[in-house]
Amino acid sequence: MIFKVHQLRGIKSGTITLAFRRWEKPNVKKGSTMKTAVGVIRVTDVAPIKENAITKADAAKAGYDNVDLLTYDLNKGTSGTIYKVKVKYESEDPRLDLREKMDLQDDEFQKLKIKIDRLDKTRGPWVLKVMKLIKRYPEQRAADLAEIMQMDKLDFKVNVRKLKNLGLTISHEIGYSLSPLGEIVMERLGNR
Repeated sequence: MIFKVHQLRGIKSGTITLAFRRWEKPNVKKGSTMKTAVGVIRVTDVAPIKENAITKADAAKAGYDNVDLLTYDLNKGTSGTIYKVKVKYESEDPRLDLREKMDLQDDEFQKLKIKIDRLDKTRGPWVLKVMKLIKRYPEQRAADLAEIMQMDKLDFKVNVRKLKNLGLTISHEIGYSLSPLGEIVMERLGNR
């Protein structure tokens, strides 16, 4: 589930507690969590709703000035059932502390290396290549980096998200950079 930056801020502050999505089947489940730019968000309920049952209060809780603006966004080139998703801010992103880690012990590196080796097995050795590319071109558009890698942009973004989940990269408004942990891991990977 993707949110705009102002919606994420609203969820964190508590002014936004709903999201509406049109899906063939729900993309989230009650109780699931998402790591976002503002922290961890929890889905507290997911239920189908008819378009004409969406109220002005619902629209306001979803960050819209009125129902028409909300339904306009819902009807932009998508089909399926409309779902009313209740959301709440849960906590800071646990990856923040991880990516700032500077004192990487050998056993911690070995655990990370096992995860990285698994990632490399899925598509050939890409992890170190992507990390070097991000280091060379920090905060560069994902499309530009994907082109350099001769990779589809969405596949590239999925791969970088996997690195972010390990605490190795930082996402910016545009592009990425290596985290302090990522710098250390890249150096150690380069020496293996």
